[in-house]
Amino acid sequence: MAVTGRIHSLESFGTVDGPGIRFITFMQGCLMRCQYCHNRDTWDLHGGREVEVEELMDQIRSYRPFLESSGGGVTASGGEAILQAEFVAELFKACQQEGIHTCLDTNGFVRKYTPAIDDLLDNTDLVLLDIKQVDDAKHIALTQVSNQRTLQFAHYLHQRQQKTWIRYVVVGGFTDDIESAKALANLVKPMTNVEKVELLPYHELGKHKWEAMGEQYQLNNIAPPSSETMAAIKQVFVDAGIEAIY
Repeated sequence: MAVTGRIHSLESFGTVDGPGIRFITFMQGCLMRCQYCHNRDTWDLHGGREVEVEELMDQIRSYRPFLESSGGGVTASGGEAILQAEFVAELFKACQQEGIHTCLDTNGFVRKYTPAIDDLLDNTDLVLLDIKQVDDAKHIALTQVSNQRTLQFAHYLHQRQQKTWIRYVVVGGFTDDIESAKALANLVKPMTNVEKVELLPYHELGKHKWEAMGEQYQLNNIAPPSSETMAAIKQVFVDAGIEAIY
């Protein structure tokens, strides 16, 4: 029987979730409750639609010339892609059999290290790991869950020497202070598998989804970070010898 997955949506010409032009599969379901989530409608584990790998591959093949010419490939995002590790592993296997670059965009919330996790990582060319906040109390305030699973996964990727980019969203009152940036830099510095840190300025692009679902958006009074704030946080990583971009 073919492995099936639940997807929220697809994007055929993504440019911000990995190198080059990406075909992005947004997987359904997430266990974090980030206050700034721009895909609020992906949280429901039972939402979305059910698909088989070959259905996605048929679409991916049609965009292959654009993916290859740009040095791009396929990204599994979400929601949280790692919640459907078995399906994403099969998708990535199919991609790699056809020479298509694979990228896993994840918050690292791994509840159990099953063989499916290693199978997925074995077929992943690049991991984009979202680390929301190193301080656990602040992480809980921002996402309603502890960061311990994410940090454990970060160390696991280092142990495996899995090529990784760290992503860090800069949100006023939660992650825009120098101390938080220094804590992340201290965590990342010894991780020789991490190529760079991507600093992502907070935005309100997902606010309308919260409102459409009849829910209150919690960060109405938070403005996107200034260019000065972004530069100051970038400098923390540069001073630690870590490449950082935004």
